[in-house]
Amino acid sequence: MRAPPYLPFLDGPPSIAPGLKPIAPEAWLWPDTEAAVWLAPKRELMRTRRSDVFAAHTADAEMTEAATTILAATGPAVGDWSTPLEAASAMVSDDLCIMMRDAEGLWRLKAASLCTPTYWSLAEKFGKPLGGLHAPVPGGDPGLAARISRIFDGLRPGLVLERCNWSVQPGDERFTPSSAPLKVRAQAMQEADALDQLHLRVERQTIRKLPKTGALLFTIRIVIDPLRAAISTSHHAEAFASAWQSVDPAMARYKGWAIYDRLVRAALDASLNPVTSKRSRKDEAG
Repeated sequence: MRAPPYLPFLDGPPSIAPGLKPIAPEAWLWPDTEAAVWLAPKRELMRTRRSDVFAAHTADAEMTEAATTILAATGPAVGDWSTPLEAASAMVSDDLCIMMRDAEGLWRLKAASLCTPTYWSLAEKFGKPLGGLHAPVPGGDPGLAARISRIFDGLRPGLVLERCNWSVQPGDERFTPSSAPLKVRAQAMQEADALDQLHLRVERQTIRKLPKTGALLFTIRIVIDPLRAAISTSHHAEAFASAWQSVDPAMARYKGWAIYDRLVRAALDASLNPVTSKRSRKDEAG
């Protein structure tokens, strides 16, 4: 198993705060930690389920500028794609979303190549303003939308901002427009298997302003690693336990963590107390 490239739980539990931090422009897309395992399946998904993973409306100039920016970093596009945004998206493991201001000054999702949604549908969210995108999040509308809108308004070209969100899931699926199948699997999972079957799902987001059109380009990279690898040291396991247990109850409900709680606790026990945990499982097996 590789060492997971992102361990955001070391900074504490997920928060409603945007938590955006500037990063070096050269670190925007590289290293692409997921390309080796995800780029080929992503391209297949883009071709076979295009209506589910791509949408655009009156955003031709913005898609062209976004694609030019990305391809300047990746090199020429490979393959035959219907739009510049899809051509660029096929070169990186990240999903690409373009936000544009409307006549009322509201930022709306106007173009997207989205192959790794974390429990949301592009069809449901496309064209909506920030308030509509974040309405299900605790405190997200209008509080979060207003804060993010101010960040968008003040963002200057050349600056790249980054944040990471995280959760757990059974298995390593990346195209997850609904959490329902994962919850069913979690309910059936045995606690003795939790450390090996649970995965850390990290959503690494970046945002930058396109200088010509003024649109905002989001990149969303889903990074998945076995939980065993993420909590392989006592320090990491203890930090994960602290973050899991100290999360705001509203955020835990929003993320559906209650269904995973028994599994996470079993995984932590197996990681922190491997000998005792194994003996306990043998006793239960009788």
